[in-house]
Amino acid sequence: MKFRHRILNILFWSIVSAAFIGPGTVTTAARSGSLFGTSLMWVLLFSTLACLLLQEAASRITILSGKNIGEIISLRTRESRFAMVLPGLIVLAICGGAAAYEMGNLIGAREGIMLVFPKLDKLIVPALGGFAVAILLVPSLKFISRFMGILVMILGILFLYTAIRIAPPVNEVLKGLFIPSMPSGSEAPWLALALIGTTIVPYNLFLGSGISKGVSRISEMRWGLSVAILLGGIFSLSVIVVGDSVKGAFSFQGLAEALSQKSMVNGNLILGIGLFAAGFTSAITAPLASAITLKSLFGNSNSKKWDYNGWYFRLSWMVVLGIGMAFGMTNVKPVPAIILAQALNGLVLPIVSFILVYFVHDTRLMGKQNHPLNSVALGLTLIMTVVIGLNNLVLSISGSLGITIEKPGLAFVVYATISAMITGLFYLYIFRRRNFRSIN
Repeated sequence: MKFRHRILNILFWSIVSAAFIGPGTVTTAARSGSLFGTSLMWVLLFSTLACLLLQEAASRITILSGKNIGEIISLRTRESRFAMVLPGLIVLAICGGAAAYEMGNLIGAREGIMLVFPKLDKLIVPALGGFAVAILLVPSLKFISRFMGILVMILGILFLYTAIRIAPPVNEVLKGLFIPSMPSGSEAPWLALALIGTTIVPYNLFLGSGISKGVSRISEMRWGLSVAILLGGIFSLSVIVVGDSVKGAFSFQGLAEALSQKSMVNGNLILGIGLFAAGFTSAITAPLASAITLKSLFGNSNSKKWDYNGWYFRLSWMVVLGIGMAFGMTNVKPVPAIILAQALNGLVLPIVSFILVYFVHDTRLMGKQNHPLNSVALGLTLIMTVVIGLNNLVLSISGSLGITIEKPGLAFVVYATISAMITGLFYLYIFRRRNFRSIN
C-alpha cells in the first residue's frame, strides 16, 4: 500500500475516532486527570482496545457478507412476530440519543470558540449548524470522512503537544497505563465507567459498519481502523495528562489557565481549538450515524430515497441536527430526553455488542474467520458492555427518582458478576451451534 493511500485510508477511518472524541470525552478525560491524575489511564487504554475489537468486528462482518449490521438485523427479524421490537429499540436509542446529545456537541464547539472569541456567543450555534449542513450535503462520504479525520488530527496533535510540554513523570504515566487501580472516592468508579462509555458508543458501530460497504480488503480496513482508533486513544490519554494540570474545581476556563501556566502555551487558543474540533466533528458524525442506522434498518423498502443523496437519508440527519440546534440556541437542557437516551443506550450497547459477537461466530455468514484469542477478547469486552449498560440503566432510573447510590464499589462488583454470568451463558450457547441461519 503506497504511503499516500495509507494516509488517506487512516483519514477515512478517522471518522470513527471523530465520533467518540467529542466534548463529553474531553470533559470526562480532563476531569479524570484533574481528580485522579494518571490513575485511570488504564481504563482508557482498555476501552480503546475494546472499541477497536468491536469496530473491527462490525466492519469485517460487512466486508465479508456484503451487508451492514443494520441490514442483517432487519433480515433476521423480518419473519418474527416481534419484527419491529429490536429495530425500534435501536432507532429510539441511537437516533433519540444522538438528537439529545447533539446539543452537547454544538455547545461544546461553541465553548471552544468562545474561549478565543468571547463576544460571538449568540451567533455561534446557528453558524455551526449551517456549517454542519454544508458539510453533510457534500455528495461524497469519503470527503466527509477525510475532512473529519483532519479535524481529529488537529485536535489530537494539539492535546498531545500540550501533554508533552507539561512533561508528566514517565513512571507515573506507565503506572497509570499498565497497573490497574481504583482511586479512593465515590466518583472514581463512575468516572471509570464514563471513560469507557464515551469511547464505546452504539451508534459508532453502525457508522463503522455502514461506511465499510465498498471496502474490498479486510487488511486495508484493519490497518486504517487500527491506526485511527489507537491514535484517538492516544489523544484521549493526552487529555487526561492535560486535565492533571488543573487543581481544584474543574472548568474549561480553569483548564485553559492551567495550560498557560504549566506548558507556556496560549491555553485559551489550544483548548478553544481542541474543544471546537471535538464538538464540531461529533456534531457531524452523530446525525450522519443516525441516518446510516435508519438506512441500514429500513433502506431496503425504498433504496433510491434512502440513497446517500436521497431525501429520506437527508431528512434523517436534518432532524437530529435541527433538534440539537434548537436546544443549543435556547440553552434549554432536554433532561428527560437525556435520561431516556442514557437508559436506552444502556440497553442497546450490550444488545448490539452481543449481536456483533453472534454474527462474528456465524460460520455461514463469516466462514472460519475468528481466531480463539479474538473470541476471548470479545468476551471480555462483552462483560464490560453489560457493566456499562447496567450502570447507565441504574443511574438513569435512580437519577429520575432522586436516589443516590451509596456504595459504587459494591455496585460495580455486582454488575461485573452478573455480566460475567450472562456472557458465559451466551458463549456456551453460540459454541454449541455449528451453523447459524443464512441471511439470504
